[in-house]
Amino acid sequence: MTIEHIGVVGAGQMGLGIAQVLATAGFKVTLVDLKQNVLDNALTTINHSLSKLKKKALIDSDPQLIIDNIRCCTEINELADCDLAIEAAPEDEKIKSTIFRQLDEICQSSCIIASNTSSLSITRLAAQTQRPEKVIGMHFMNPVPMMNLVEIINGLRTDKTTTAAIIQVAEKAGKVAIPVKDKPAFVLNRILLPMINEAIFILEEDCASAEHIDEIMKLGASQPIGPLALADLIGLDTCLSIMKVLYEKFSDPKYRPAPLLQQMVDAGYLGRKSQRGFYTY
Repeated sequence: MTIEHIGVVGAGQMGLGIAQVLATAGFKVTLVDLKQNVLDNALTTINHSLSKLKKKALIDSDPQLIIDNIRCCTEINELADCDLAIEAAPEDEKIKSTIFRQLDEICQSSCIIASNTSSLSITRLAAQTQRPEKVIGMHFMNPVPMMNLVEIINGLRTDKTTTAAIIQVAEKAGKVAIPVKDKPAFVLNRILLPMINEAIFILEEDCASAEHIDEIMKLGASQPIGPLALADLIGLDTCLSIMKVLYEKFSDPKYRPAPLLQQMVDAGYLGRKSQRGFYTY
């Protein structure tokens, strides 16, 4: 199938990044969010990002031509004629399931519905629709314009033609698409989030400061960014959601979320998105 028009549901940090890379690749993108101010902020962020990439000669196209590929709207019904709809809502199964049911009702029968979930079951999301063979996971990495990987997650009923079409989209967007099985948190986050969680336990035990924990991991493990700074970038609420999925699905105490992580989310300290997490921004 030919995919030309792509809908992105959710104009937060991940959604706007996905819209940017797809528009840069020449796709026509409709970015949907319930709030107009969120859409306005998303376009401002995308424009700023594209200008920086242009100055560094990392993109060839005029930023305005890329922006022209993005249409913003507050009505999900505007996705009725899209070829692919990508859900990029918060990491909450109830929210995502509701969006999947809406998309299944709205979108044309040939449309593929994808989720940018970082931990939830694609098979369960697909069960919310009448087209489970056309449901798939596209787990982009944050920040989307800079990270090359996209995990492609096949649900139990995902069709091979769906997988092939989505890999083609990801590769056209300049990403490396790697298929993985539909297991809790897939591959990257199943390895990465327990490491971040352990760093939070270490901080909670006052073994070292946040700055020193991150510096140790950068100098001793060649990580470009320390685990606590990375948690702030991902969003502490997202980190907590992923750890809860791992803990619930595997019933293994090694995945127990650090109490400090829960406490910080309860306090509204979510990282960069709230200007305060393990660091202040």
